[in-house]
Amino acid sequence: MLEVSGLSKPTILKGIKELHSRRALGGDGNRIRRRGGGRKPIEEHDPEVTDLLEQIMEESTVGDPMSPLKWSSKSSYQIQQYLESKGHRISEDTIQRRLRKLDYSLQANIKDKEGTSHAERDRQFRYLNETAKRFLAEGEPVISVDTKKKERVGEFKNPGRKWRKKGEAPRVQIHDFSSLGKGMAIPYGAYDVYRNEGMVNVGMTHDTAEFAVESIRRWWRVFGRRHYAAARQVFICADSGGSNGSRNRAWKYYLQRFSDETGLKVVVGHYPPGTSKWNKIEHRMFSFISMNWKGEPLVSFETVVNLISATTTRRGLRVKAVLDKRWYETGVKISDEQMKDLNIRPHNQNPEWNYSISPRGN
Repeated sequence: MLEVSGLSKPTILKGIKELHSRRALGGDGNRIRRRGGGRKPIEEHDPEVTDLLEQIMEESTVGDPMSPLKWSSKSSYQIQQYLESKGHRISEDTIQRRLRKLDYSLQANIKDKEGTSHAERDRQFRYLNETAKRFLAEGEPVISVDTKKKERVGEFKNPGRKWRKKGEAPRVQIHDFSSLGKGMAIPYGAYDVYRNEGMVNVGMTHDTAEFAVESIRRWWRVFGRRHYAAARQVFICADSGGSNGSRNRAWKYYLQRFSDETGLKVVVGHYPPGTSKWNKIEHRMFSFISMNWKGEPLVSFETVVNLISATTTRRGLRVKAVLDKRWYETGVKISDEQMKDLNIRPHNQNPEWNYSISPRGN
């Protein structure tokens, strides 16, 4: 009976006792319990618990470098213990039911990758976490940066579906030849971790280090200096490869120029190789941009900018997108002499991934 009903033994025994008592329940003869009987949903007496549960699940993802909670995955028992420590009484069964309603499920690992993780992976994540928390506590900006997947601009099919009246689906090209389009859109984003606010610079030529730093510069001009007028430094979390790679000389060269222009000390922390999916900007901003324009042909650069700018979430994400029409040269070489002129200081912890660039003369 326990397995079939899914109820606990005490609940079943209590029900049997009530049936044997044959006491009149009153009202509708079809009722088997008194009106108003049964435990009330937890949201009625603790409305904050669902939002707090969502926050815990989002912030307790393994490897999340800026979680204000412990750096670990959470079992239902650990979640229950944490909620109780915050004054919310809730059972593990209730937590599991709420998680299912929030579209979470227990999932096993899938063997789909080869190779091993970098030996310093965990230490680097902890270092990023500690640095981010320190900056946020001091009121200094923390931004996550990356380049989103390049998108063909033109009358091409965009995966996904949208609600439309029958027969009004947009007609697009049968073939995806680049010659039929208007070019490639290169969205480079800077996401403010604390303010849940992002800036996307949509390039039209090449994803270079100069373009990456120009995108950060535009974030600073539009948002950064307005919200962090007293800032003395900025913490940038970036992947280890691409235009903002840890070994990219041009990336450091143009960051030095940005530091000189703004007077900001630029502190950079790179994610270990193969861990870019933990980048905040990926699941806090880029994923929602992709959902917002699914099924919508990116027929022009203006469409790309407008769709990115229209991206919002129920947690209040705001995004500003601008079109960058500048031409960026590829293959720019930075000489040894130019590198020696940089005011850069590697950190003691994983110096190949963590360093500070200060304005020259400081």
